[in-house]
Amino acid sequence: MLMLAAAGLTETLANAAKPWADLYSDSKAISAGVLFLHLAPLVFGAGAAYSMDRATISAVRASGAERAQHLRLLSTTHRIVVAGLALSVISGVLLFLADVETFMGSIFYWVKISLVVVLLANGYLMTRTESALAKSPDDAALWGRLRTLAIVSAVLWLATTLAGVVLAQYA
Repeated sequence: MLMLAAAGLTETLANAAKPWADLYSDSKAISAGVLFLHLAPLVFGAGAAYSMDRATISAVRASGAERAQHLRLLSTTHRIVVAGLALSVISGVLLFLADVETFMGSIFYWVKISLVVVLLANGYLMTRTESALAKSPDDAALWGRLRTLAIVSAVLWLATTLAGVVLAQYA
């Protein structure tokens, strides 16, 4: 019963997206542009996040003034990361709609989407921890949590990238 419902949903989505899928498959410029809009923000967003994750891991051992400066920089960096993720999500939806049937049935697609959701949840926890540190900048436990979240973030960015590469090869 569940398989029939999923097949019906896939068919309904594929039919609704057909005009876009046809345009996407018929135009190399559009397909290249959408793929670029999916990858370029990740280069900047993930690059900024990864760089700050490394700095966060080191900031745990820094002085109070250095930690305060790090928290200010971390806050501004998150705007770049969130903007990159938002544009990648929008372009990801366009990529999904270009080939609904392939992606809906791909375990690699669902692994990648799951990793993105975990990455977003980790980012949420990081920003909550940063807010707590703004109120208690010398709290060693909060700095330890932020360090752990930074390590998880770095691993998730790499895992999500790997999942995207695998998806591109096997979808």
